[in-house]
Amino acid sequence: MADEAKMGRTAGFLNVISRVDPTLQGTERPYLKRVMAADKRAALPNKEETYGNIEGMMQHFKLVMDRHGIRPPKGDTYFAVEGANGELGFYVVGDGKEGPYRVRVRPPCFFAMAGLHTMLENYMLADIVPTFGSINMIAGELDR
Repeated sequence: MADEAKMGRTAGFLNVISRVDPTLQGTERPYLKRVMAADKRAALPNKEETYGNIEGMMQHFKLVMDRHGIRPPKGDTYFAVEGANGELGFYVVGDGKEGPYRVRVRPPCFFAMAGLHTMLENYMLADIVPTFGSINMIAGELDR
């Protein structure tokens, strides 16, 4: 239906029931109460609410864009998770005011790229492309 509408062919769409991708139907709803905080100011809404009604979209926007109601405690913390290319770490410093004082992200590709020159020593120019491709670099992580 979306492809037809892009071409301007919308005749007959008035009372047609469309099927939605399962990721947008709130498949996580049975587990939501066990995982998410009850306070709507502290947890993002599930996908069904975000994409399904304006209140969910507004709540998502306020939390992500305005840090509405999020007040990290005074102090600092580092948390790392295993990403596809290595360790993805987040360092957050709070001064007790609304929003974090400082946030730093440790991307996995940044440190792999730091060793690229060592990986290429004493090799031929043609080896740059396969070596570069083998570390699966993501360019957006290198903007430092």
